[in-house]
Amino acid sequence: MNEELQFILDTAKEAMVAALKHLEKQLSNIRAGKASPAMLGSVMVDYYGSQTPLNQVANVNTPDGRTITVQPWEKSMLQEIERGIMIANLGFNPMNNGESIIINVPPLTEERRITLAKQAKSEAEDAKVGVRNARREANNDIKKLDDVSEDLQKNAEVDVQEMTDSYVKRIDEIFDNKEKEIMTV
Repeated sequence: MNEELQFILDTAKEAMVAALKHLEKQLSNIRAGKASPAMLGSVMVDYYGSQTPLNQVANVNTPDGRTITVQPWEKSMLQEIERGIMIANLGFNPMNNGESIIINVPPLTEERRITLAKQAKSEAEDAKVGVRNARREANNDIKKLDDVSEDLQKNAEVDVQEMTDSYVKRIDEIFDNKEKEIMTV
């Protein structure tokens, strides 16, 4: 196969892999009933004037399925961590016991589960759009190649479509698993 065609296919695959990785990261932030340190992944804390991810100023653990504990490396950070959790607007009510912060994760209501499932579906659709955009760009790049035979161009377009189909199928599988996880009481 022509080097230019191979480069186009490799670039399309990289973009599709990136869309899949982004989806997995986004879905890990959607809670599915039981407590997980990833739930606080978006929390930023004012650490001596700069916004720093929570996991860089404290240990985040889940002693059981309904509790998250945040143990700061410096006790002086307790208030800032508490403020950061409130600002992140995750629906949690952090309790400060002077040593660490304890968050009781309330069980999800049916309404909240449905909302989270819709949010997960939206993320999956965004990932599919990313995959399809990579397909479109690859097909456009293939059509621009003058020094490649029509047969090679058609074969490359078929390869791009097969790659697209496999990534869309994988996105659907990831979403189905996440939806089951969210809807399981």
